[in-house]
Amino acid sequence: QVELSESGGGLVQAGASLRLSCGFLGRTFATYIMAWFRQAPGKQRELVAVISSGGSTNYADSVKGRFTISRDNAKNTVYLQMNNLRPGETAVYYCAGRHYSTSGYSDWGQGTQVTVSS
Repeated sequence: QVELSESGGGLVQAGASLRLSCGFLGRTFATYIMAWFRQAPGKQRELVAVISSGGSTNYADSVKGRFTISRDNAKNTVYLQMNNLRPGETAVYYCAGRHYSTSGYSDWGQGTQVTVSS
């Protein structure tokens, strides 16, 4: 059983930065692919960024160049550094993980609210 716990959300103005953190408990973190998703009110959940067990990354086009996903395997933590936030990025941000041998994200955090004011 994996437990994920996000932190770092908050209320910021457009153009500001935030760093989200997600703590991982229960399995071998280094064998998990980790991702950040977000869900805005009335919209579907969307993938924001992914980091492989080896550190390779992928991003949604809308956040490339502004967001950075990283992981610290010694601390069992994945991060999302978000710069130059936009009002349309107000959402609940979720951390998710899957073992590298599986295809779907089976483990989810409770989410952290990010609100970007204009």
